[in-house]
Amino acid sequence: MSIIIIKTIVNAPIEKCFDLARSIDLHVQSMRNSNEKAINGRQSGLIELNESVTWKAKHFGIYFRMTNKITVMELPNLFIDEMIKGPFLKLHHKHQFKTVGLKTEMTDIFEFKAPLGILGWLAERLFLKRYLEKLLIERNKVIKLEAEKP
Repeated sequence: MSIIIIKTIVNAPIEKCFDLARSIDLHVQSMRNSNEKAINGRQSGLIELNESVTWKAKHFGIYFRMTNKITVMELPNLFIDEMIKGPFLKLHHKHQFKTVGLKTEMTDIFEFKAPLGILGWLAERLFLKRYLEKLLIERNKVIKLEAEKP
């Protein structure tokens, strides 16, 4: 299993950051390079506790579908989404939010395990972890830009 931890400081209130991080519409905008779309479940607006969304996206030239469910939500400090169907053996994404002065610290703790045994393990270490980290960083840039708009 691999773990990615990313911290992002945003010059905006915690509630705004929390809502933007769970916005289906903003997620689609941040993932436009992979042509990601919500195709089932919650397809727009703010995802809530026990709701799920099915994504369709193109990565590595292949279309994937993945269904994630919000399993924990503690407004405005934490929510967790977990893959319930899709290409990984495990995907668990913890989104934490903390007020630091007048800013918000967003922390992503992204745990995943690729399928295919030793081949998946190699893929995680050779390229998959870096690829997913890049996607998360890009997503957080979009959240930060939107949150910091006057």
